[in-house]
Amino acid sequence: MSSIEVQQFTYRHGDVELAGYMAQPSRYPRGAILIVPTITGPTKQMYDRARWLAALGYSAMVCDIYGKGFVEDMREARTLANELRADAEYYRERFRCALTELRERSKLGNHRIGAIGYGMGGEIVLEMARGGEDIAIVVSFHGLLATPLPAKRGTIKSRILVFQGRADPLVPPKQVRSFQEEMDISGADCHVHIYSGVLHGFTDINSSSRSMDAVKYDASADRQSKAAMLSMFEEVFETNKSPGQYQ
Repeated sequence: MSSIEVQQFTYRHGDVELAGYMAQPSRYPRGAILIVPTITGPTKQMYDRARWLAALGYSAMVCDIYGKGFVEDMREARTLANELRADAEYYRERFRCALTELRERSKLGNHRIGAIGYGMGGEIVLEMARGGEDIAIVVSFHGLLATPLPAKRGTIKSRILVFQGRADPLVPPKQVRSFQEEMDISGADCHVHIYSGVLHGFTDINSSSRSMDAVKYDASADRQSKAAMLSMFEEVFETNKSPGQYQ
């Protein structure tokens, strides 16, 4: 395992100063991954995910959402999220700035860039894909799937991987079906994994302690979704392998 280099820095979206956290392997990375956190913003768990990916050979950057870092109060986080979502193009542009920062700091070409997101972060990475961002893969973990700007046919350039809990009240089955129909119409290369009986926030080991009926950690869904993501990363980023080597 190679050693890991960690950086903390600031970047900007217009007048808003944002905080970034990046973990990179000391050797040349296999790819670069933007990590978009949940509605409350970056947490220790997200930084741990960045270091985990760096240990596997990827540059990984955790982006900021509001310019306020972690927002402990959920009511405040919801207010900030609704304000940010009010302008869909501005919402997307906030995270184009993060992608630009990732590209500059990782020094990798567009074909080696991915984005993963959790909860609201999952919604955000899907918005990046819908907006036609030139990134290889987006991965959404228990993300919201509805959008005010559905993808048009031929717009999506990324492969898409989505993990949802069947029992998630924030993303009911009707919303999942509508998303799948949108992906079919757009012609996207999209895989959707559904976990029966699993609620929202299933990758967050702390979610069960929040006294919220909608969220609960699920160790199996967390483990299986990580494994599926890494398998897809192998396909997307290991360009020296032929398709037959994955069979």
